[in-house]
Amino acid sequence: MADGLISTRALIEAMLREDATIDAGELYAVADALGMGDQQVRLAIKRLVTEGRFTVAGRGRGAVLTATDATRAGLEPDREHVRLMYAQDRGDAPWDGVWHLAGFAVPESEREARSALRDAILALGGAPVQGGLYVSSHAWEETLRETAREAGSEAYLTILSCTDLDVGGARGAAAAQRLWPLDGLADGHRRLADLATEALARIPNATHAERLALTVGLVAEFTRAHDPDPLLPPELLPPNWIGARARTDAARAWATLAAAEADSALRLLRWFDVPLQPH
Repeated sequence: MADGLISTRALIEAMLREDATIDAGELYAVADALGMGDQQVRLAIKRLVTEGRFTVAGRGRGAVLTATDATRAGLEPDREHVRLMYAQDRGDAPWDGVWHLAGFAVPESEREARSALRDAILALGGAPVQGGLYVSSHAWEETLRETAREAGSEAYLTILSCTDLDVGGARGAAAAQRLWPLDGLADGHRRLADLATEALARIPNATHAERLALTVGLVAEFTRAHDPDPLLPPELLPPNWIGARARTDAARAWATLAAAEADSALRLLRWFDVPLQPH
């Protein structure tokens, strides 16, 4: 299990069913399987209700939590992101050889706009080439222009693309190795692969609550591995990249968990069904 990886808040949100409700009894059972105490869960529920993210009917393990509209809208995974990673692994999304670069020099007096641009670039997997200049292997122009418009910093954003990027004499995969922390990313994918293997071994003898706990833990580890991953195309990665194997193992574990919990209404068991399918 992904010890220490799952916050109580994340667990509660993960326990949402298709009708946007959470069975408190099931929630407490899964929390127990993850080593979380009842008091810890009660306090987290209270905070979420105070924040207006959930409403509660009933008490204790007999209660039913209902997500507010704002909460429901923010809990879906980025399906296009998941679809891309599996398409790349299958060889269905070959790289076109184009590098996408963005540079900005926003004045200190507009630091909020500068932070907005930098955060958007990093969230899209951009790597710093040198001061104020970032690069990605994926098209990001539309998103960056929109971010700049919203921040009022369009005049400071420069966007360009090229097919020949030389980083201190390194090109192609060698340049990617210098630009992105691939060793650290590989470590995250190894943890995911290990957890998926562990989950597959435990599923046959696991209880209902334990299988849901395995699902929550697997998705949390998947997110942990992929949040910092720029999803470089295979052409820019080392041979036999561990990320592809980890995703294959995770997909197999998800499918096995979903089959074992076919009658469960937990949304988490269905979230990745569509993105995993080839088109």
